[in-house]
Parts: sequence; C-alpha cells; structure tokens
Amino acid sequence: MDALQLIVVSAGLRQPSSTRLLADRLAAAAERDLQLHGRDVRVEVIELRDLAVHIANNLVTGFPNAELGDALRDVEHADGLIVVSPIFSASYSGLFKSFFDLIDPMALSGTPVLIAATGGSARHSLALEHALRPLFSYLHATVVPTAVYAATEDWGGEAAEFVGRIDRAAGELAALLTLREPKPRDSDIEDEDEVIPFEQLLAG
Repeated sequence: MDALQLIVVSAGLRQPSSTRLLADRLAAAAERDLQLHGRDVRVEVIELRDLAVHIANNLVTGFPNAELGDALRDVEHADGLIVVSPIFSASYSGLFKSFFDLIDPMALSGTPVLIAATGGSARHSLALEHALRPLFSYLHATVVPTAVYAATEDWGGEAAEFVGRIDRAAGELAALLTLREPKPRDSDIEDEDEVIPFEQLLAG
C-alpha cells in the first residue's frame, strides 16, 4: 500500500516558534501511531510565514505563484492534516485564515484534520472550538474530537495532561488515517488544464 501523505500547516510567525514546536510534536506522535498500525506515512511541513507575501499577493491578484501553488495543492491532496495557529485576539491568526481562504472549499471534504493552537495563556484555548473547528467544519473536513492548545506554561514542566492530550489527539488522527486509502497524487491525475486540440473537440 502506498504511503499516506500527512501535511502539517504551521502559522507561527517567529523562529523558533512554539507553534512549530507543537506542530512537530503532534506530527511525531501521529507518525509513531501510524507506524504501529503498519502504515507508512510521509510528513511534510508548510511554514506559512515563508509564504506570507505570496498569500497576500494571491488575495489581491487572484493567482498564486509556483511556491504557494505547490503548498495549496499539497494541502488539497493530503490524506490528513495537522493545522496549528497562534491565537491572536481570541481567534486564529490572519495569516492562517488567509491561507485557508485560498483552498478550494470542497477539496478537504472528508479529510481528517487535527486542530491545534498556541497562546500566552490558557484563557485563549476556547478559540479552538469557536474558531478553528467551525472553519474546518465549513470546509467539510473530518475534525478529530481532541484539539490541543499549548499555553506558555505548558512548555515548562511538560505536564502529563498536556503530553497525554498530544498523544490522544494524534492517536485519533492516526485511527482515521489507518482506515483510508491514499489519495491520488498529481502524477496519477490527468491534468485538468490540458489543452485539447480544436479538431479533437469537433470530432467528439
């Protein structure tokens, strides 16, 4: 069986970033669980901070450049997603939302998604339920029950509850992915933009 494609979208703005750190922890846990189920997986991380200017240009012009186009296709063709945003003003970041505004609204139908977020204090954790979960429900994705929020204090002592939440969420994502056949990749899909000769069209 072909390897599953797990795409991790991190919207952290700094380097190093606690958002990327959480994304990596979740991806490692999901990869471990999938391997325990006998499934091969390829993990790819998309850092939105590296695409910020391209995302803004796409919103204005309506066209992605090659790098952004590749990232959008990777997300749309992913077998599963881990998405992590910092929380600003009780919601996901503008960069995070702008990127997913460019995704085909039906491309993620049924795709398993693990949602996660980071913030300065635990009082922002409800943003996962009133902002991120509704966004991916709108995109028809299958959002795993457990969401993961990491406040600043969670990184100090590696609390058992925090570690357990990472493992539980990753396990739920892995369980959904284990039941899936890998999606067709670009090489398996006929190019929708292929130009058909006019004579061929007339011939039916």
